[in-house]
Order: sequence, then structure tokens, then C-alpha cells
Amino acid sequence: MSRAELPSRRTVLAAAVVATVAGSAATASAAVPTAGATRSAAPGRAAARTVDNRAWTTYTDWRSGTAAGTRAQAGVRPGVVIAKAAGTTDYTDPHTGRTAAWEYATWTSPVHRLAVPSTEAIASWNAHTPEGTWIQVELKGSYSDGTDTPWYVMGRWAAGDGDIRRTSVDDQEDGKSSVWTDTLAVDDAASGLRITSVRLRLTLYRRPGTRLTPTVWRLGVMGSDVPDRFTVPASTPGLAKELLVPRYSQEIHKGQYPEYDNGGEAWCSPTSSQMIIEYWGGRLTQEQLSWVDPTYADPQICHAARHTYDYQYAGCGNWPFNAAYAATFPGLQGVVTRLRSLTDLETLIGAGIPAITSQSFLKEELTGAGYGTSGHLMTVIGFTADGDVIANDPASDDNEAVRRIYKRREWENIWLRTKRYNASGKVVSGTGGVCYLYFPARPTSRQRKALAAVGVR
Repeated sequence: MSRAELPSRRTVLAAAVVATVAGSAATASAAVPTAGATRSAAPGRAAARTVDNRAWTTYTDWRSGTAAGTRAQAGVRPGVVIAKAAGTTDYTDPHTGRTAAWEYATWTSPVHRLAVPSTEAIASWNAHTPEGTWIQVELKGSYSDGTDTPWYVMGRWAAGDGDIRRTSVDDQEDGKSSVWTDTLAVDDAASGLRITSVRLRLTLYRRPGTRLTPTVWRLGVMGSDVPDRFTVPASTPGLAKELLVPRYSQEIHKGQYPEYDNGGEAWCSPTSSQMIIEYWGGRLTQEQLSWVDPTYADPQICHAARHTYDYQYAGCGNWPFNAAYAATFPGLQGVVTRLRSLTDLETLIGAGIPAITSQSFLKEELTGAGYGTSGHLMTVIGFTADGDVIANDPASDDNEAVRRIYKRREWENIWLRTKRYNASGKVVSGTGGVCYLYFPARPTSRQRKALAAVGVR
């Protein structure tokens, strides 16, 4: 994130959605749609469900899929691994130009019928990829008109960058939907077309002639149909609690390692990720950090930026890549989801689970921020007695300044809305409640209950 109001590739994601209001007046007061109100719950009725999560994590889950050279692996953390390669293929890395041969095996999930016919779908995964291995995650959906999407590549990923460069894949579309970095989106949500079911396909790769294997512990997909809205209903404060989460500034890394998204000023996502990873006890060794210039403070932030960097997107803000990075630390797992309200965040904070949220706003829309942004990640660590949001905001001048208190009503609106006006008065997208959740691989019963309450298992 830059302090400036910069264009974002997520603005493109909502281009078709906002087209129906693009000709409206350039002031929010003149063009606030009523879609949010029509989806709000009537008195005595529950709000319409807008998000559906499905994850494969158990031994039974892994045995339920279709295997071609893979097998389910039991244990404390069940997963899927290569048993016997199904074949060999050449892969030319578009970011290095190198071509290499790789053995591969696949696992394909059963079809999951979405409880929420969706306009968007985001896959996420947790995996171990030792040197000499990597994975590819694909998604195939079925539409409400009875047709199917192609197999879309949602990521080619390795924890390191020595074998391949982790990457999203551009230029994937079928005339009805498109992949924008990490998000599959219906091109024209106003048409009523929706994605009604999904399945995921894993391809595990290793160097030929070896017994190496990646291990995938968690594979999931989040489908959502968030109502188009400039404003969202206000929630009622219900919790006063603050978690002790480490504080790190992205700004002190300005100019460091510009090959990773121009340096620290754009590192809101990995900086936020590292804060929560360390909250859960994740630490990097001196050996892992040995590549970082020893004169740099907080070298783990440089490491996080390098290991979340998407070489196609040319940035560190790929949502599933951040969740996958968190899960490379022992005992952690990570998911990408959407939440419905600050009440959901209060539920998580109450169980000791902080969250990383994605939002965009003009300077005047968030009192005390001191900047505007087209896309920024920050860490929610608690709530004041008045219900205001306590956030670790990495867009701060130094570590001491990271802890901020933001007004509840302002904060929930910039996070949960799907449309907004940028500094030029143009209608652009909002994230609609996107967040990353990192939590123990073996959560406590209280943590499991809180996660289940927000739709994550």
C-alpha cells in the first residue's frame, strides 16, 4: 500500500459490476444504491447468507477426492502427497525463462455445491514444499445456466523461489467469468449469472527421479455474493478486548529490496501477516534471515515480502499467497474469507484470534489515518469500550505508531462496502469484507467454535 490514492488491479475486478452505476453523479450522496438495504434482514429475520467456505483438511476428506498418483496421508496433520508420479512434463517459468522437467501427480476434489450461488470465488491452500517441489491449484465452476468454466489456474506456488517463481496467471476468461490474480469473478453480476458449484484440482510436482513430495494439508474455496453497496448497516458494539499482537511498520522498509513491489512502502500485506504469525509464536531463524542486509531493522518483514511476492502480479498482496506463507510456520494454518460484520470480528477477537482485513478509502473517510489508499491491509487486534476498532496499521512512521484506534462506523464501512468513489469521483470497487485468518492447526474448542461461527472450519 502506498500512502497515495493509487490505482489497484482490484479496481478492475469490479469493472463490470460498477458499470451500471458508472454514469451516476460523482458524489456519493447522489448515487447511493439501495441494493444493500434490500438485502438487509427484516425485523425478526436472519440476514441472507453471502459467503460459503469449503475446505478439505481431514484424512477422510483427502480420501474422498480423485487421485492420479497421489495418496492421502494420515497423522496429526493429514494431507495429500505424491505416491507414484502419474507422468512427467516440462514447465517453462515465464519469469526466469528456464525450462525444466517435472514429475507430477494430481488430486481432484469432489464437487462442492455452493450454499451461496456466487459472483466470486477465491481458493486458498496450506502446504509444505521442500526444495525441488511445488504445487498448482486450479478451480472449475458450474454456472447457474448449466454450463461450466474451464479449469482456471488460481496459483502456481512454492514456499521458496529457487525452483519456480510463485505466480498467478493472467488472461484467463471464458466470456462469462475471468480470473483477476487470485479471484475468479463473474463478468456481469447484474445479469444474474452465478457460480453454483466448484471443484478444485491440485497438481503436485517434484524433480524427476526423486522421492520428494509436497504435502498439502488444507485446500479450500470461498464463494461469495456480497450485495453491491456504498454503505453497510451499522453493527452494535458487543466486546471490549485487546490482543497483544507485535507491531511492525512497513514504512521503515522504504527502499529496501525494490525488486519486491518497490520496497517496504507497498508491504502492508506481508507486514500484517508477520505480525499475526509472531502473535501465534512463529519465528524465523537466523539462517532463514541470513540473506537480509544486517543493517535493516525487522529483517523478518523483508523475508515475508520476498516469500509472499507474486511475480505476475508484481506485488506482495496476493491474498492466498499470504495465507499459504503463514501456514509454512509450524502449527499454523491460514485461510482467505469474507466476514459479514464487525460482530464477526468481535467473535474472533473474543476467542483470541486477530484478523487481517483489506480496505480502501479516501483520506477523509477514516479519521486519524492520515492517508488514502486504493487497497490496504491492516490487523484488527481488538475493540475499545465504545466499540471502536483497535488496529495495528503498518502504514505508520515507525513501530511505536502502529497501534491505532479507528472510529467503528467509519471503519466497518470502508471494509465491508463493495463500491466507493475514488479521489477523481470515479466508482471503483471495495473488498466486501475480505480478510485473512491465521490460527492454530489444532485450535482449542473455543477457537473452533468462533471460527465455525464465522463460517470457517
